[in-house]
Amino acid sequence: MAFGCFLVASSLLLLSFFPEACYGVTFSSLQRTLLVTASPTTGQVLKAGQDQLTVTWSYDQTFPAGTDSSYKTVTVKLCYAPISQVDRAWRKTVDNLMKDKTCQFKVVVQPYSPSSNFSTTWTVEKDIPTAIYFVRAYAYDSNGVEAAYGQTTDAHKTTNLFEIQAITGRHASLDIASACFSAFSIVSLIGFFYMEKRKAKLSQQT
Repeated sequence: MAFGCFLVASSLLLLSFFPEACYGVTFSSLQRTLLVTASPTTGQVLKAGQDQLTVTWSYDQTFPAGTDSSYKTVTVKLCYAPISQVDRAWRKTVDNLMKDKTCQFKVVVQPYSPSSNFSTTWTVEKDIPTAIYFVRAYAYDSNGVEAAYGQTTDAHKTTNLFEIQAITGRHASLDIASACFSAFSIVSLIGFFYMEKRKAKLSQQT
């Protein structure tokens, strides 16, 4: 009995110290202390598996000293723009970041430093679906909890958006093979009718 009470008390104590780890941080509670830029221009179309994008982030030095004291790492992510979330619950934006599905694709994880501009070039992965995107960076504390963010678009996620086109699964070699097969089928069909017509003509002569 006493041991059970000890476990309950310990659990409640842990929850009081680390509530974010259990229930998740809300996006609305985060400060936008990171400056983030990405190479794609507004409306640019990138092809999955081929094209690259370059992302740069840094700390916004206009914030008071010590604001970033808990930051340990920064994770850069590719995120769906609102226009590509319509009627797609699996991409839905939720304020609780543990449930949020806006940013599903990790670009890079880097150590945090307030005095440097970090840059990375990323080849768009082959499994990225066709959609409109922006880039967001999250700063994490030592417990792996989101502590701040920055993004390439505005608060309404309507500016500096770009498109990624997914791989269709068709290749030039397949198209060529398909065309050759179609041509062969047509020639074979013509040859079949010609032979049938010739047989009929020979049978009439005999």
